Amino acid sequence: MRSVILAASRSSRVERLVETAPYTRDVVRRFVAGTTTDDALRATRELVGSGLAVTIDHLGEDTVTPEQATAVREEYLTLLTVLAGADLTPAAEVSVKLSALGQKFDEKLAYDNVRAICTAAAAAGTTVTLDMEDHTTTDSTLDMLARLRKDFPSTGAVLQAYLRRTESDCRELATAGSRVRLCKGAYKEPESVAYQSARDVDKSYVRCLNILLSGAGYPMLATHDPRLIAIGQDRARWFDRSPDEFEFQMLYGIRPEEQTRLAGEGHTVRTYLPYGSDWYGYLMRRLAERPANLVFFARALLSRS
Repeated sequence: MRSVILAASRSSRVERLVETAPYTRDVVRRFVAGTTTDDALRATRELVGSGLAVTIDHLGEDTVTPEQATAVREEYLTLLTVLAGADLTPAAEVSVKLSALGQKFDEKLAYDNVRAICTAAAAAGTTVTLDMEDHTTTDSTLDMLARLRKDFPSTGAVLQAYLRRTESDCRELATAGSRVRLCKGAYKEPESVAYQSARDVDKSYVRCLNILLSGAGYPMLATHDPRLIAIGQDRARWFDRSPDEFEFQMLYGIRPEEQTRLAGEGHTVRTYLPYGSDWYGYLMRRLAERPANLVFFARALLSRS
């Protein structure tokens, strides 16, 4: 099922079918804040008002021209200015995909762009997390992270449990002040670099969260899986982690009641909030990451209210 969904994410024909389906817009709104900065601001204000933290992603990746990369940078700069003006920082931060800033055709341009975003985030009283993408960009992303942290030490990293290398990366990044989001991973990867079965990915996730929770950094456990959430809580207690020494992260529109419940128990819960017109690839990867998310999508499609 995961392979089928990922294949569909790259199909322009399927994309057109989904975009023109009768109730697509209503369903997408459950999982994507909207297309504009104002949409992101509205959703962020609602989430922060309900006691949740937020990380905002302007959708779009794999840019192919410097002009596109610059436009993405400028969108983030505008967003950060608006968030600060609305007093939504530091509760709201931003997540950035380096491919959207030119990583795959000009690494220097991508670095200059993300550095400008980090500068704007610091001025706005918040920070940036570098999203991780397919395995071919991992080394480049971690290299830019190390460079950025020299001046912006709170810059967050993302590690993907399905990659075989991730336990080693966790050990290197579980240092004082290091913010690390641990997720399962949402790209189609070869067996040579990634675990293929859900069971193996889950086992890797638990090994990785143990490394992060036992270290000196700030783990951010990104999962909707009730069993992994319970394990995370248990291991946090085992390692004497107070609720302000780690956090849970979940996607906008998925298990909102659970997000509220965990926040009510005193945990920091950060909602990953995407916005922008390039929503199709994002949504398909989320479904592929955990095919059970199809259930949430189907329920939203059926209810539409």
